[in-house]
Amino acid sequence: MYEKYEVLRAVKQPKSDGNWSGEIWGKVKPLDIKNPMGPKPKFTPKAQAKVLYDDRFVYVIFRVEDKYVRATAQRHQEPVFIDSCVEFFFTPGEDISQGYINIEINCGGTVVSRHQTAPKTNPQPLTDDEIRMLKIFHSEPKIVEPEKQEPTTWLIEYRVPHQILEKRCAVIRSASGVTWRANFYKCGDKTSNPHWLTWSVVDYPEPRFHMPEFFGTLEFK
Repeated sequence: MYEKYEVLRAVKQPKSDGNWSGEIWGKVKPLDIKNPMGPKPKFTPKAQAKVLYDDRFVYVIFRVEDKYVRATAQRHQEPVFIDSCVEFFFTPGEDISQGYINIEINCGGTVVSRHQTAPKTNPQPLTDDEIRMLKIFHSEPKIVEPEKQEPTTWLIEYRVPHQILEKRCAVIRSASGVTWRANFYKCGDKTSNPHWLTWSVVDYPEPRFHMPEFFGTLEFK
């Protein structure tokens, strides 16, 4: 059974300041990124996300209660998934055959983001100018190395402009009654605590996030 999440319309535009419990985000119900893939880690982070929308943007915030936190990627489109990383994969509509966008961001705010027509097929990366349009907040420094092994809570917040998506694929803009397909992930492939967590369950014997057939549903209210 795939997960469903109700996305509320934003009363105000979030400020992209990581205020998980503040005026805008405080009353928004989180989703839990808790389903494990692969070997059981020595420590399982508590990872959550919240989503809001308006006529121009979809807004996303992640909060992670973590250990073994690391960020080594120097530039956008480098492999941030080896670091302490949160990911949002989505099809801006209901038809996953149209492809999907992945937005992967490590705890230091470095990004991998592409549209692809199928898993790892015909990738169209976001440009640096488009990544700046995401207006990313990150609570950790860009580089976290050596790894922080003590308990650390970190946040990522950003917005997804419709205009970026519409350059690459068919988009059903976020509005009341619209449904998108999506999944949310937490990973840390090359930390000293490798782990792979999903929101909507991915029924596969090894860690693999590029599987849109297991996307859950975002229902815009």
